Amino acid sequence: METAATGPTFRDAVDSDVDTLVALIESAYRGDSSRGGWTTEADILQGQRTDPEGVRAVIKSPDSRLLTVERDGQVVACCQLEHRGDHAYFGMFAVSPRLQGDGLGKVIIAEAERTVREEWGATEMHMTVISVRDDLIAWYERRGYRRTGRMTPFPYGDERFGIPLRDDLQFELLVKELG
Repeated sequence: METAATGPTFRDAVDSDVDTLVALIESAYRGDSSRGGWTTEADILQGQRTDPEGVRAVIKSPDSRLLTVERDGQVVACCQLEHRGDHAYFGMFAVSPRLQGDGLGKVIIAEAERTVREEWGATEMHMTVISVRDDLIAWYERRGYRRTGRMTPFPYGDERFGIPLRDDLQFELLVKELG
């Protein structure tokens, strides 16, 4: 008899998670492995999505948490939560490509919103999404996020963020009011 997978557990990342989290984030966004899920950026960016230094900086920052999600003892997802006064920033969101489309992302974002509301008193969640990612933006809109039209430039020339395959990339701010 097969047993169902247990629900996700949430904890803050620690230094020993860095390599696992870098591999997870890379697998969700870059290269052929990312094509197994729908969040891939492989058609618009090559190169790295993050690096150990970037992940470690989030873990160490006093205003950030890197929420790590485990299922059956394995790290399967993560997201960055950063306290910015009356709002929180949501970033570095990655779900293992083999689990994308199973509803885990909805559970994680709901937990992230609950966490920042209860622990920091945040009244809004902010995030930035590459503006050409229509499918991803639509997913966030279904979760209550709204497009603001406020754009920031993509860091062309900074390979820490990837090597763009197109010249029209920019980030759009999405915002959700937290009840």
